[in-house]
Amino acid sequence: PLREQKRALHVAGRSVELERLYSDVKRANQAKSEFLANVSHELRTPLAALRAKLENVADGVEPAEGGRDGVLRTMLDQTERLGRLVTQLLDLSRLESSGVALERRPFAVADVLEQAAREARLHAPDGVTISVDAPADVVADGDPERVHQVVANLVENALRHSPPGGDVRLHAGPGVRIEVCDDGPGIPAGEEERIFERFYRPDASRTGAAGGAGLGLSIARWIVDLHGGTIRAERAEPHGTRMVVELPSA
Repeated sequence: PLREQKRALHVAGRSVELERLYSDVKRANQAKSEFLANVSHELRTPLAALRAKLENVADGVEPAEGGRDGVLRTMLDQTERLGRLVTQLLDLSRLESSGVALERRPFAVADVLEQAAREARLHAPDGVTISVDAPADVVADGDPERVHQVVANLVENALRHSPPGGDVRLHAGPGVRIEVCDDGPGIPAGEEERIFERFYRPDASRTGAAGGAGLGLSIARWIVDLHGGTIRAERAEPHGTRMVVELPSA
């Protein structure tokens, strides 16, 4: 009887383990399906806009005008959106498969912030300024190229939600603490963590202009985690959002 009891317990344990494995596989398949559905949706939106514009031009409904607000500019914007999405998907794939090796070394945080700001000013909305406040003696231990990618994603996100006449502020302090602040409507209460989920977008109060794919902050968190740092979102007063990144100091 004792041997039979042990055998029964063993069988029951194996059954519980199999059920857990089945549940894990089911959740993984569901996550994969949701991911593919989201990717398909994100790709379909700019493709549909491109096709509509091209059909109008081909049918003579719209002239192939250039300029800032012309048809060609609209098509170029959608093409660039597709390019950003593909780049982000490739980055996310490499990060999740641990295919990214960090080239760690001491680097001045101010250099990274200034470079990200210069690049962002080239496509910043009219009236939105980008300022940098970073002491030269703040030195981090990490991969400057990957940290630049984090800052660039945060600045792009801040620009997307900044009102006309707003200011995106980049700040670095001891620790190493990097802040990217905007004057937008802010993140709705309770969604400070959810914004780092893939393809997640807060409600309409935070989606202002043409929204991104919802991947930039996910990629930023992956990179910061690889560095052994932290990233979080804070609500600024009286309005706006403060993204805070803390990295190992050199």
